[in-house]
Amino acid sequence: MLSLRYCPAIFARSLESFEFPGKTTSAVVCAAKGPRPRYPRVWKTTKKIGTISKSVKLVECVKGLSNVKEEVYGALDSFIAWELEFPLITVKKALKTLEDQKEWKRIIQLTKWMLSKGQGRTNGSYYTLLNALAEDGRHDEAEELWMKLFSDNLESTPRMFFDKMISIYYHKGMHDKMFEIFADMEELGMRPTVSIVSMVGDVFQKLGMLDKYKKLKKKYPPPKWEYRYIKGKRVKIRAKSLDKSYYASSTGVNKFDKETDKNSGLDEDANKADLDEFQDEANLSEDSDASLDDLDEAVNSDEFQDKANLSNDSDASLDELDENVNSFSETKI
Repeated sequence: MLSLRYCPAIFARSLESFEFPGKTTSAVVCAAKGPRPRYPRVWKTTKKIGTISKSVKLVECVKGLSNVKEEVYGALDSFIAWELEFPLITVKKALKTLEDQKEWKRIIQLTKWMLSKGQGRTNGSYYTLLNALAEDGRHDEAEELWMKLFSDNLESTPRMFFDKMISIYYHKGMHDKMFEIFADMEELGMRPTVSIVSMVGDVFQKLGMLDKYKKLKKKYPPPKWEYRYIKGKRVKIRAKSLDKSYYASSTGVNKFDKETDKNSGLDEDANKADLDEFQDEANLSEDSDASLDDLDEAVNSDEFQDKANLSNDSDASLDELDENVNSFSETKI
């Protein structure tokens, strides 16, 4: 019979020809499908390291420039000359810092330069530019920007733009344009904010349109509840009562703060008056206690006891007299 056996030399050669891999890969192997495929990322990762220091340098660079457009744009171009991508995060942080410092002209220059580069064309950037133009007193440019944004984004214009333009026209006394924007809001089915309703209602009262004022208050009553985001969660809380002089602008906020301070002062005066009344009542109670003590001392005194004994003796004598009279009348009968 034939027997098949492996020759030891052949087996040793087969082991020598087979080499084990020196490094093992850490690829995740799916069930009978090989390694998991790695898809490329669709978005771009922007490095945020060093953006704070860069924004500080950008603010210092912008503040040291003049108001000449060529000089400002040239300095900003040289600032980002060695950047591979446009430093959008750095520019946004610089704009926030300038807004806190109320450097409205620098905000306008930096925002227009950013928009000219085709970067940051968002509603937030346009609102920052609109707010800076309004605060700097350049209302014609603000109105032009508003008309451009409203014509481009007719039904998707955010409500904060309407609020800002109505506040601008309200403080300038341009009531007709304010009513036009309010009518556009109603045509688009956009519910106005509390500040818009208060400003329009105030204008109706100044112009003597009481019927329209009543209709406005009836159509848009003040909300009883409002929503706020606390730690990423939407929370329903009771809305605070707003005064008529409270508006979304900074002047309205200052008026509201002053009125709250006055109210707090009135509350303090009322509390002081209550304390004075309480002290008066306490003094009266102390006086009454002292008078009661004096009365007790007078009752316990010897003179009062003698008078009481005399009164008792007189009462006894009167009783004896009554008895004698009764007995005399009986005997006589």
